[in-house]
Amino acid sequence: MAALTEATRENFDELVESGTTLVDVWGPDCQPCLALMPHVEKLADAHADQLKVVKLEAPKARRVCIKLGVHALPTFVLMSDGEEVARLSASMISPAQLNDWLDKSLEEMKEEVS
Repeated sequence: MAALTEATRENFDELVESGTTLVDVWGPDCQPCLALMPHVEKLADAHADQLKVVKLEAPKARRVCIKLGVHALPTFVLMSDGEEVARLSASMISPAQLNDWLDKSLEEMKEEVS
């Protein structure tokens, strides 16, 4: 199983500064966040050759969330070399919606590079 890295306010910039990173912004009191956790772990495995997945616990990293402009949980931010390239945020995100969004976003990133 691919390791999910816990991002903190201290290590966030270092974790996202290079490569492609999916940031899962979540909260311990967010039921949709908790429901998606097993699926995020599966995504990390399925896309291990394309990106790293980091989990950012919003209450412990408020300044990072403000910097990212996070206003709702869960929020998923796809970053490339420290820059946001796509975002998905909604109170109810299904695993299928998350899969579709990530696949589409990664495909668009490939097209931009080509």
